[in-house]
Amino acid sequence: MGKDDVVQSGAGGGEFAAKDYTDPPPAPLVDAAELGSWSLYRAVIAEFIATLLFLYVTVATVIGYKHQTDASASGAGADAACGGVGVLGIAWAFGGMIFVLVYCTAGISGGHINPAVTFGLFLARKVSLVRALLYMVAQCLGAVCGVGLVKAFQSAYFDRYGGGANSLASGYSRGAGLGAEIVGTFVLVYTVFSATDPKRNARDSHVPVLAPLPIGFAVFMVHLATIPVTGTGINPARSLGAAVVYNKDKPWDDHWIFWVGPLLGAAIAAFYHQYILRAGAIKALGSFRSNA
Repeated sequence: MGKDDVVQSGAGGGEFAAKDYTDPPPAPLVDAAELGSWSLYRAVIAEFIATLLFLYVTVATVIGYKHQTDASASGAGADAACGGVGVLGIAWAFGGMIFVLVYCTAGISGGHINPAVTFGLFLARKVSLVRALLYMVAQCLGAVCGVGLVKAFQSAYFDRYGGGANSLASGYSRGAGLGAEIVGTFVLVYTVFSATDPKRNARDSHVPVLAPLPIGFAVFMVHLATIPVTGTGINPARSLGAAVVYNKDKPWDDHWIFWVGPLLGAAIAAFYHQYILRAGAIKALGSFRSNA
């Protein structure tokens, strides 16, 4: 019996428990009973509002930065390029908002705020199909509404500065953009699984409180790496919301990258965490053999 299977308890240290954590049971693929539960709809509303706020703050930051660095509009002349929050500030806006919103909504909906995260958790049987689909719809609608608020409040600058929409930067191939989205989303979803792992939560009582922090930092770090390539999607709702409201050809040209990349990255992260790190495949095989 390894150290992951026992824990010392009691003042004298003479008693051992078989496990110091309990894995939650897999969510059912389809749980029709959920549709009659208020907690599901409360969680869906929380996902909608959280994604709305996320897109409002982050896209407003992008638009503001582009305005501040526009030499013809800001009046700063040659110094305009040094103005604004910079790429670092944009990355902080995305990462910081994820930290805040995950902290606020984790106890209600799990704080997904991203269809790729929901998809990864669904593949790992953490949420049912019904909940996953409702979450994704709410996230996409919230993203559209959040970007719509930015356009309403900054109508003079929204179209001029690209609406904060994701698009493949010049000089990069579609393969490079797709790869950036896959790897970036893998980092995010892998962090989500690690930060919310029940085994880790059982051993370190501070982890549930701090879980939003590494998730927010993951978003921050991925933005630093991929803003020059795709503007950083890693969230299909974020990309869809900006593309719908801005509605110009360029964001739609390679929009598939911002769905295929994140969903693939999330699927790989779910497989890696559940079947490699948590040895889900080996446990399933052992259970099969014991029942044979």
